[in-house]
Amino acid sequence: MFAFAFVWPWIGLGAAGLLLILLTTNVLRSDRSVTRWRDMTWLTWAATCAYLVHQFEEHGIDALGTAYAFRGTMCAQLGLGDPKTCTVPYSFITVVNVCLVWVAGPLSALLAARWPVIGLSLFAVPFANLVPHVVPAVMTGEYNPGLVTALVLFLPLSLIAFAAAMTRYHLGFRAVLATIVAGVALHAIMVGSLLGYLRGSIGLDALLAIQIVNPFLSAAIVVLGAGRRSVRRFAT
Repeated sequence: MFAFAFVWPWIGLGAAGLLLILLTTNVLRSDRSVTRWRDMTWLTWAATCAYLVHQFEEHGIDALGTAYAFRGTMCAQLGLGDPKTCTVPYSFITVVNVCLVWVAGPLSALLAARWPVIGLSLFAVPFANLVPHVVPAVMTGEYNPGLVTALVLFLPLSLIAFAAAMTRYHLGFRAVLATIVAGVALHAIMVGSLLGYLRGSIGLDALLAIQIVNPFLSAAIVVLGAGRRSVRRFAT
């Protein structure tokens, strides 16, 4: 796992390159009668691609050329000092990112054609992820690992997906609000469980298990919060 902790961002970048090529074709579209910017399946695959690139900026090489920079920033924010002595497990970062994007991303995209709300639920992650990048940057006036892709990719894609959810799929504002709430809850669970581990309240196995379940809890919040209309199959 330790070696994989430094390899997976590069694997993800390669996958993002493949997805980017496919996104320019019709392979990842579920409805060719509308523009791809109103096709939740295509948008969900696009979000997965964007997040793979974002992960590389955080955990591969950031915009300043620093390798695996996000963990150092996280350790500093938590007051844990130098990354070399920081007790944030590498496995925690790996499991969080792999489960959120490598697993939840493709699953959400594959289900989005029939249940657009599942595709929408993936946007809980990138939209909420804007806050921990943008707020510190505004407060300090300094760059942080992941800021560029959060602004350039996450913000516009999320807004486009929210618009498609309300106008094309008629999920309503309630579904968008549920997505935002789910994103906040997901990050709260993620950070809260990490703090619990650092304080000795839970063990490493429990910490990692929570990160595996967390994306599915987030999707459930969106589906339940969106209401009955969201669970109906969408007929193109």
